[in-house]
Amino acid sequence: MKKLALAALFLCAITVKAQQKVIQLYPGTAPGSEKWTWTEAENDGNAWKTKVVYNVSQPTLTVYPADPAVQATGTAVVICPGGDFHVLSVDKEDTDEAVWLNKKGVTVFILKYRLEHILGTNPVKEFNDKADQKGFEMDKLKVIPLSVADGQVAIAYVRSHAADYKVLPNKVGILGFSAGGTIAVLSAINATAENRPDFIGAINPLISKGLLKFAPVDAPPLFIAANDSLNANQQQNINLCHEWLKAKGSTELHIYVKGGSGFGMNKQNIPTDTLVDRLGDWMNDLGLLKPLSNEKTAAQKSAEGWVSLQKYYDDLVHNDWAWLSKYSDANTKVAPPAPGEKRVIFMGNSITENWGNMDPAYFKDNGYISRGIGGQVSAQMLVRFREDVINLKPLAVVIEAGTNDFAQNRGYIAPENIFGNIVSMCELAKANGIKPIIGSVLPATDFSWHRGLEPAEKIVALNAMLKAYAAKKHFTYIDYWSAMVNDKKGLKVELTQDGLVHPNLAGYKVMEPLAKAAITETLKKNSK
Repeated sequence: MKKLALAALFLCAITVKAQQKVIQLYPGTAPGSEKWTWTEAENDGNAWKTKVVYNVSQPTLTVYPADPAVQATGTAVVICPGGDFHVLSVDKEDTDEAVWLNKKGVTVFILKYRLEHILGTNPVKEFNDKADQKGFEMDKLKVIPLSVADGQVAIAYVRSHAADYKVLPNKVGILGFSAGGTIAVLSAINATAENRPDFIGAINPLISKGLLKFAPVDAPPLFIAANDSLNANQQQNINLCHEWLKAKGSTELHIYVKGGSGFGMNKQNIPTDTLVDRLGDWMNDLGLLKPLSNEKTAAQKSAEGWVSLQKYYDDLVHNDWAWLSKYSDANTKVAPPAPGEKRVIFMGNSITENWGNMDPAYFKDNGYISRGIGGQVSAQMLVRFREDVINLKPLAVVIEAGTNDFAQNRGYIAPENIFGNIVSMCELAKANGIKPIIGSVLPATDFSWHRGLEPAEKIVALNAMLKAYAAKKHFTYIDYWSAMVNDKKGLKVELTQDGLVHPNLAGYKVMEPLAKAAITETLKKNSK
């Protein structure tokens, strides 16, 4: 158990899903667009087959905090999606990228910047219809300065609130796609110490000579990725890289043969699929993905603990799968029952083992013997049932199994098979003159060492099967579940030591009178 206890220390992390916070970029109307009265809207039934946002007049930032399961880097990135300044192409060019960066320990701020006015409800069609019309490019030039201003204000906001978001003020960068790439690059032009990006990522940016005449003297590191399916854009990016180098700025340029204008994080089974990996390499080279601390997060410790525990179980498969050796010495020291002795065995997992360790007087004073082994599933208990129960010749056995089956400690097992293993233990007990007592599986909504399995309803269903079986066979059933469940079908917080599965002493004090009453009832039946 010591080995399991040590492993359990690593299995107590609780993953908290962060909620996205939306920030109004300006306290009132955005400067320069005071007369804009249209309302922001979304559309996903368009030729681009993706969700787009249009008619943005009040810019916002949506915060995606770094994943708490990884070590924070202190790096922040403002993401500017593309859409040729008419729409914002979301999902593939902001949300997916944000999630990817979050898992690298980076906090992300997705920017909705000001766009050209869309008159109808199908912005992509309206954009396509206008694209070949005279004056199309000139109309864009009117909104681009406003969009760039939004990018700079976003950088300034993140830097001034760095402490609030647990990022470093000197690790605030900007990443843009297509039109968003234009904003990212131009945000460094005429920037101040407050709104200058510390690094820039530009994916297929649209940078004509009219927009960028020269790179800033203090040009921050720049990552450029483009594809030559757009020849003009290819040459623009080569020129951009050249200007950056002339300003003695650090730059990295990738030009792909294929990809399309908005390749973003699209998976197309072509080299652009690894674009984010190249971006990650670049950020890593700049030290932007270096953890702030070498201390592992609770979630990392939990994951490593789970791997360690699984390795331990795997070793047992080859050596002593059911751990018959666990109580072999102790069993040899158990004398045959004395006349009048009311010996009772508690067969189970860590819930039973911890019970014997946490309140040994309960077992000693009542003549009970604990044979719990932490981490065990019902099949392992069935294999060792003869050595740890039958051979000790008790009058009754309290069987507590199922929790680790639902946690998949030895892989998936259907509830019907868990039930079958418990039934087999009961039948073995009865065949050897031992009265079986079936304990309900304790309530649980999750397992700290193997999260996301959603066991609550499955436990309810198994308990119903066990209760019906006990009634049919005239065995005693102990309903721990009803006495310990909360309103979410989990274990009451005041009764658990880990917040999820294992009872504390108060929890065992709830279980003890229930178990003793069941044993007393069963032994009375035995005496008749």
